[in-house]
Amino acid sequence: MSAPAGGDLFIPPAEYDLVWVRSPGPGGQNVNKLATACQLRFRLATTSLLDAGGRQRLRQLAGRRLTLDDEILIQARRHRTQEANRRDALARLAELIEAAAVRPRVRHKTKPTRSSKERRLAGKKRRQSTKRLRGRPGPD
Repeated sequence: MSAPAGGDLFIPPAEYDLVWVRSPGPGGQNVNKLATACQLRFRLATTSLLDAGGRQRLRQLAGRRLTLDDEILIQARRHRTQEANRRDALARLAELIEAAAVRPRVRHKTKPTRSSKERRLAGKKRRQSTKRLRGRPGPD
């Protein structure tokens, strides 16, 4: 039972596990009886959603959420119901995956143009003359 998480990204249920635990957050009378907090474990090494570069970027984005078993652990306990916490965890995972799927743009070296060099030098001369005029007058 997995609906599209976040935007249009569909995360296959075989790529993650859900575990329900007791939540320290809001829950009213049921807070000590029901397991409403969601722990989502996403297996990063075997995912088909990203290529090798995307997996590496996702490892960087995951930060502390990355476990030693190369899984991303997302804990959702903001809401009082299991369904709302499940949707929250899947949406956060989809957000991470979508961010990791974007390849950074390659920076190409460029040289400054002749006019930009001239503008820079003209500015330096202007500052130089301004500072020279601030000095003490000569003995003339």
